[in-house]
Amino acid sequence: MGARKHIKAEMRKEANKKRYFASLKNCPSSPRKMRLVANMIRGLEVDKALYILKYSNKDASSKMYKLLLSTIANWKMKNEGERLGNANLYVKEVFVDGGRTLKRIQPAPQGRAHRVRKRSNHVTMIIDSKNPQELTPEVNEVNNN
Repeated sequence: MGARKHIKAEMRKEANKKRYFASLKNCPSSPRKMRLVANMIRGLEVDKALYILKYSNKDASSKMYKLLLSTIANWKMKNEGERLGNANLYVKEVFVDGGRTLKRIQPAPQGRAHRVRKRSNHVTMIIDSKNPQELTPEVNEVNNN
């Protein structure tokens, strides 16, 4: 690996240490159905998102609920001294990408066959904290005046 590539990889690793995320690969539901659930919780506080996912009647919400719990656990691993209630965590990003598609054959009338596509998806969730201390200095100056 070249020097520039190595430096860039090290910078990316350092940036990922400050990000709190989890991913779900090859989830056996269509990306379109999973995106409906992802849109419900994007930008919400973690407690509210957990409540919505727990009581939603969509099948994809149970998988997204477990993914959010995993993301919170990753946050706890990186921030051992902090309490979850004081962190003001919210769902910063959720994105759903298409995964592998299994192609199957469905028998059809008169000796024909129809193709059935069993879709899967990959989900990535990123959470972050909304602390007033993390605001930019310009915003703090405006608030103080």
